[in-house]
Amino acid sequence: MVRRYVFPALRLLIWAVIAAALVKLAFAGADVTTEETGIVPTGQVVEPVVEATTGTITNAVTVTASVVADPAVPVRATLAGTVSEVLVADGQKVDAGTVVLKVRQETPRDPIEKTDPETGAVTVIERKPLVEIVEVKAPVAGTLALPTLKDQVVAVGDTVGQVAPGSLSVSGTLTPDQQYRLIGAPAEGTVTLKGGPAPFTCQGLRIGAASTDDADLEQVADPSVSTSGTVTCAVPGDVTAFAGLGADIEIVNGTAKDAVVVPVTSVQGTVQKGNVWVVAAEGEEPEEREVGLGLTDGEVVEITDGLEVGDLVLEFIPVPGAGEVDCADPSQYDPTVCGA
Repeated sequence: MVRRYVFPALRLLIWAVIAAALVKLAFAGADVTTEETGIVPTGQVVEPVVEATTGTITNAVTVTASVVADPAVPVRATLAGTVSEVLVADGQKVDAGTVVLKVRQETPRDPIEKTDPETGAVTVIERKPLVEIVEVKAPVAGTLALPTLKDQVVAVGDTVGQVAPGSLSVSGTLTPDQQYRLIGAPAEGTVTLKGGPAPFTCQGLRIGAASTDDADLEQVADPSVSTSGTVTCAVPGDVTAFAGLGADIEIVNGTAKDAVVVPVTSVQGTVQKGNVWVVAAEGEEPEEREVGLGLTDGEVVEITDGLEVGDLVLEFIPVPGAGEVDCADPSQYDPTVCGA
């Protein structure tokens, strides 16, 4: 009888009490008041601080790039006139300075009139036009593409041919952070080809503005990454490479020894000038201070002015609008600060 009626009734009563308690918690919330117990929350937010130290910092930037064929260089006419002679065949290899064609310009001259003093008769003497011939030369060495024909009329600046140098370069895109770090960069870098020969030094490193060509933008490895510039350097002639190969360019733009450094997370700003928040004494509000910035390796930054070794600064710059948590305000209640 007990097992059949009493125990099932008790189980139903217990489940009913549990269900009522869950409903109360769901709609009324837990009672976090401390009036009866007298317990006062003592948790507080402690902002981590770091100490300015000395160290050696190397500003080395690695750019993801690829091998590209150098573009053809146009051969332009420097005189308006008629092509009088074509000296090089289309598709022929030429050296820099090779004369590829000649342009002839004729300028008419007014006739000369002579009057006979005795008879008064006027004689008109025609004069030959002034003739100028200019040699058009290949600007670089390479393979010449020359579609221009003899007797063709050209104007100054017209493209009469193109020379494909047949050389290769390594080219990559720069993010704004990388471009700032490469201000005043040297004219060389170290290139590592994917699956190619040992790393080599490329000369003639150039940093320019980002391309607006749609075809170039499609070659960016991550389209979501903002690009603000390009970097290009020449592949030496004795290095075997092919257009389309992936590559990395490492550019070392300065090293500083025994420099005062702090984490980059402590500094507001990245170039020339920045702000840090100095902790003068425990319990006092951090003081915002302007500092001079030098080299960075992406993890720490050199402080050239405004901090001394041993100074304490906030590890992370303050978040605008962040303040103390009001535990009495349900919308701000935080168990990590106010207690469970």
